[in-house]
Amino acid sequence: MRIAVSSEEDRGLDSRVSHHFGRCPFFTIVEVEDGQVGRVDVVPNPFFSAHQPGMVPQFIHEQGASVMISGGMGRRAIGFFQQYEIEPCTGASGTVRETLDRYLDGGMTAAEPCRESVEHEHDEHHH
Repeated sequence: MRIAVSSEEDRGLDSRVSHHFGRCPFFTIVEVEDGQVGRVDVVPNPFFSAHQPGMVPQFIHEQGASVMISGGMGRRAIGFFQQYEIEPCTGASGTVRETLDRYLDGGMTAAEPCRESVEHEHDEHHH
């Protein structure tokens, strides 16, 4: 299984987790087999400076990841990840290593849109 984690820096498992998956500078992609962390790759986010909705989920899909862990993400992003059959998880904090440990122990839940996103979208639906 390959897990992608939005990251603030290129320090592998010691990278700090980025709250915003779309605006993070790096993604740390971790191979996990039988609960054991294997190879770790850090890839720069090609859409760091400007991204359109759906671009990052497609990029993560191209990396072969089946899980995307981030601090937070909006409802549209969650929908895009689900279209690619990637499990979005939010609420991550600390380092990539701490986040992975929490995820693998079942301590992280599936994504919930962050509040700003929900309120923002809520406004759009009132016509």
